[in-house]
Order: sequence, then structure tokens, then C-alpha cells
Amino acid sequence: MGRKRLITDSYPVVKRREGPAGHSKGELAPELGEEPQPLSVDEAELELLRQFDLAWQYGPCTGITRLQRWHRAEQMGLEPPAEVRQVLQTHPGDPRFQYSLWHVYPL
Repeated sequence: MGRKRLITDSYPVVKRREGPAGHSKGELAPELGEEPQPLSVDEAELELLRQFDLAWQYGPCTGITRLQRWHRAEQMGLEPPAEVRQVLQTHPGDPRFQYSLWHVYPL
């Protein structure tokens, strides 16, 4: 009887080349001459609101608007960010700003 076979015996060994110094695996190199585009004001505000949605310390965000969640957190003494409230008040009728990330998913 020979040695016990391993699952790795069925697959050839593949050596991976090391990339250039400072290049991490899975990371795309930026195009030469291309500068990253700065976020527009709306995109920056929406990113702030997304971060607020993902901050668990202010309680759940499903089933209520972001402003309702902000007020609830304030009433509970959790000190939600004032800039979130300012953004919400500057866009009162826009659903992109008023509803959380999860409002499109059924409860």
C-alpha cells in the first residue's frame, strides 16, 4: 500500500507572480492622468445619510423616515449628528434623502 492520497494531489501547483511593489491583490491601479472625481454636494450629503443609516447606535431605521429616526435618537439622548438633520431639512420632499437605505425592501 502506498501513501494516503490527499485532495491536493489532484490539482497542479500554480505559482503566482508577485505584483509590483506597493500593489495589493485585487486593487485596481488608477489610470494615468486621471484624477478621482470629487463628490457632488448631493452625493456627499447622500453618503452622510447612508453612514447614518448604517450607524446602529441610533436604533433601527426600517419602517420610519430618517428624520423620525433622528428625532427618536435625540429624544433618547443618543446625540445624533446635527448635520444629518440639516441635510434632511434642506430636502423635505425628496425620497432619496428622506427614506433609509432599506425602505425599498419589504418588512
